Amino acid sequence: MSKQVIIGFTTEGKTDVQFLESVIQRSFEDVAFECDGEIEVLPVQYLEKQSGSFIEAVKKYAQQAEEMGIMVLCIHADADAATDINTFKNKIYPAFTAVSQIIAENVCKNLVAIVPIQMTEAWMLSDKELLKAEIGTSKSDAELGIQKSPEVYPDPKQVIEMAIRIARQDLTRRYRRKLTIAELYSLMGQKIALNKLKNLSSYQKFKEAVRDAFKSLNYLH
Repeated sequence: MSKQVIIGFTTEGKTDVQFLESVIQRSFEDVAFECDGEIEVLPVQYLEKQSGSFIEAVKKYAQQAEEMGIMVLCIHADADAATDINTFKNKIYPAFTAVSQIIAENVCKNLVAIVPIQMTEAWMLSDKELLKAEIGTSKSDAELGIQKSPEVYPDPKQVIEMAIRIARQDLTRRYRRKLTIAELYSLMGQKIALNKLKNLSSYQKFKEAVRDAFKSLNYLH
């Protein structure tokens, strides 16, 4: 008989939901293969944005997650910087500590941090072949301005938006349907190759945190 895991997640913005939902689902399914026995990863559940400071919001998420029967809660916060040091120091660690210190049992304490370097769009840049396929271009990475490591760009969202413009400027007006980055989040989240994401330090940290979450459930040893 298979064991089940119910995962909840929060994000900073609405577009993050579209991209991260599938990435979280598939990442947990990937790690589930490392576990003892058969693990069924149920569809991930999104928790609506809470008001208040980051720490207070995470405490509310943890309470809501427990009420929903969620066993692992993923908390997203962009680094908005070249490293994730400040985000972990000033947001993730204090918030996770605050939750762990709640005496009541009505909170989910099995927490996983998702902290992309700069912002979520850096993860989208990890699979450049998929990005080019989705925007419909055969131009080179250099021509599109996406040849660097994804976590190097200070504003990866702007980089993708510029790549879209460059890719479509040579199309005739008849075929130049206006494409925006907003259309890419869900599609890329569903299709992005996890082995490409594994090249990013921030994703590696997330994946290791997923393993720790399974260990907390005694599903992985």
